[in-house]
Amino acid sequence: MPIAFVLINAEIGSEGEVLNELKKVEGVEEAYSVYGVYDVIAKVKAESMEKLKDIVTWKIRRINKVRSTLTMIVIEEMRRE
Repeated sequence: MPIAFVLINAEIGSEGEVLNELKKVEGVEEAYSVYGVYDVIAKVKAESMEKLKDIVTWKIRRINKVRSTLTMIVIEEMRRE
């Protein structure tokens, strides 16, 4: 299953609103409001790369007050046991 982290720049003061909208997007497993260059980080998981692309392009990037995104697709995963 493809996983991606989407770094989001939101309009000033709208970080909470964007975070709440991300909760409604199917495939968004986790989302955090953060300090730094980006305002919100979301972890997205999908059944296929095509579905992942659709979630980012047609759902996340279309959220009102999202200014820009940077998508990082996971190529290898490490989990602590």
